[in-house]
Amino acid sequence: MKKAVAAKKTSAKDAGGPSPSGMIDGRIKELGDWRGQMLARIRGLIREADPDVVEEWKWRGVPVWEHDGIICTGETYKAVVKLTFARGAALDDPAGLFNSSLDGNVRRAIDIGEGADINEKALKALIRAAVELNASKKKPAKKRPA
Repeated sequence: MKKAVAAKKTSAKDAGGPSPSGMIDGRIKELGDWRGQMLARIRGLIREADPDVVEEWKWRGVPVWEHDGIICTGETYKAVVKLTFARGAALDDPAGLFNSSLDGNVRRAIDIGEGADINEKALKALIRAAVELNASKKKPAKKRPA
């Protein structure tokens, strides 16, 4: 098993409390079952695919991975770990990983059930494609008047 790459820490706005990465660690431990193991595995794959990923903790307890915008979220439910790609409808998915939220105009999701096999190569490619899409939509910095 590959060693996980440490994600970048978030901004000083969280300096007073636990870091978002620490909160994700806590969620994984708190789950204590296959969902925690799956979330940890997904998190590792995201970090491998994008070593510059930034972990956030939003919406009262949702792990979020960002790079020039949101890449995806990792929500846990009783029967699935849901990986929702913020701009998934704009991504090519040749491996057919998206299996949820298929009717939306913007988002797409992957519901991962207990014992599910993950096509790691395809998931990493999807993550990299999401990063590239975010970077392509990033607004250039405004030039300051001389």
